[in-house]
Amino acid sequence: MLTKLAMTGFKNRWRDYLVLFSGLIMSSAIFYMFEALATNQSFLKENTGIGLVGIIFQFGSVLLTIITLVYIGYANSFLLSMRKRDYGLFMLVGARKGKIGQLIWLETLLVGIVATLAGILFGTLLTMGISQLLISSLGLTLHHLAAWYFPAALKTLLLYVGLFLLAGLFNLIALTKTPALKLLHSNDQPNRPQLKPVWQGIQIIGGTLLIAVGYWSMANLDKLQMLGIAIALVTIVMGTYFLFNAIFVGLIVWLKHFAIAHRGLNNFTLSQLSFRIHNYTKILSIVALLFALALGAITTGMGFHRQVPMMANASNAYDLALVNPTKTEQNQIKALKPKTQTNYHFKVAKKAVYYQASEFNTHPFTTLNMHGKNQLAFKAVTNSAKQLQKSQYSYQLGQLQTNGNQMKAAVFLTPSAYQKLAQPEKTLTVFATKDVTANLPAIKRLVKTAAKHDASYKVATNLGGRYGAYLQINSMYSGLQFMGFFLGVAFLAMLASCLMFKILSGAAADQHRYQMLDKLGTTQRQLTGAIRKEIAVLFILPGIVGVIHVLFGLQMFKFLMVTSPYTGIWLPFLIFAGLYLIYYLITVKIYQRIVLQ
Repeated sequence: MLTKLAMTGFKNRWRDYLVLFSGLIMSSAIFYMFEALATNQSFLKENTGIGLVGIIFQFGSVLLTIITLVYIGYANSFLLSMRKRDYGLFMLVGARKGKIGQLIWLETLLVGIVATLAGILFGTLLTMGISQLLISSLGLTLHHLAAWYFPAALKTLLLYVGLFLLAGLFNLIALTKTPALKLLHSNDQPNRPQLKPVWQGIQIIGGTLLIAVGYWSMANLDKLQMLGIAIALVTIVMGTYFLFNAIFVGLIVWLKHFAIAHRGLNNFTLSQLSFRIHNYTKILSIVALLFALALGAITTGMGFHRQVPMMANASNAYDLALVNPTKTEQNQIKALKPKTQTNYHFKVAKKAVYYQASEFNTHPFTTLNMHGKNQLAFKAVTNSAKQLQKSQYSYQLGQLQTNGNQMKAAVFLTPSAYQKLAQPEKTLTVFATKDVTANLPAIKRLVKTAAKHDASYKVATNLGGRYGAYLQINSMYSGLQFMGFFLGVAFLAMLASCLMFKILSGAAADQHRYQMLDKLGTTQRQLTGAIRKEIAVLFILPGIVGVIHVLFGLQMFKFLMVTSPYTGIWLPFLIFAGLYLIYYLITVKIYQRIVLQ
């Protein structure tokens, strides 16, 4: 009988359960997506080459576990709030507390298991879809990437089911020890904020100091290494919560004393924000951290993606070189419309490659000489044979040779001395286009054609020039680019899930307040304006804190990048702001449909 009553309650509140399930599914999906990378050691080793990345992922797992713990705790409180009234009614009609407790525990566990399994499946599909999209659009080269990774699925299942077992036990104790009448009216008591100036002052000072220490540790990550990550994790998480807990409560109460609070429905909006203020501080702290993680990851991914062609362009003045190109290959080169194309003749001995000096005097060879301390600052210098022989950058000519000849010394001979060599003569055709990255597909086809008669062109490390450098550098940084964009998208989805879940979970309780305002003659325009302002505050506050975290947090990548991590930062910020705005508008639209029926 109780089971039938419970199912009836479920059917009557299916919209609320839909919000709960969708939030939990997204949460477990994002956790699985992160762990699919974090627990895949083969992927991390093959695609990063940076030992610190594995440690960063370990601390990231800890941070995401903390976020998950708070998120599930909040989801469980939402589930509990939905069922308190029902269970109170069950007690009033004579149901035994032991039976009700059993039903509570099973219901909580069932919700957790179903949502987690669905989340793992959804996370696998998301991993597969996002991975394919990033690989194809960014041209990444990845190894050992697996959309389905059993250790990640097992870790996700164990964590979520374990947390829901604890949540079910908590619900059992909380509900069976609460009187029936108190359960019936449990949702009618607002959590009114109270200012405690001394305690809030301590939290503000302490939170500011903790965050400052976290920023310092990230800026000195190259010296502190693993300790720096640990310090930043603890201090920034605690500092963010302290600041939100102290400032947000005070801000709401403080604003009510100003004249602007009494204009239109502003006082109602502030009261709405203060109604469940303590829950807001927790969720907003999480959202601020997720905002920083998502924006930081995308900014870093774009930074690594941007520096690949820059590093390739700084490696050589020429895109590629072919030895004894065929007629077909010459036509393919011509189709690229190169801005520079030169033929150099050479002969190969055991320890040296011999060139005709006169050809280099007539058509000087261009090298890229480093200019200043910046690895990407260079100037193009044209070299005659004599200049190239003495130049420390003569290795750039050797890079354009095929495998086996790249490490041999370049020797420049007079025509008579060159003619005396018995070795067969070969032709080295070098060329450069305006932009190697824009011509990657065409150059790839050219290399594929050359590989038919020379197997050395099948290996990327044998390809000199900008094209070969691009392939090698892109392979080295593909993992970092992928992780930046992948985790950025994942954390952005988690962020949206947290905010939307928090806002929409209270929509049903807020509905009667808007109905009362409607009966009092408030216009539809005023109601929608109040909703937009209320939700805008919940989006803007964590957004501001998240941006500040990112601006300081990018310091931890300065020793991993050859360019400044702040270069071109406006683009990821602009893209992220657009996505954030879309989430805001969607949330406003859904909330309006619920409360303004």
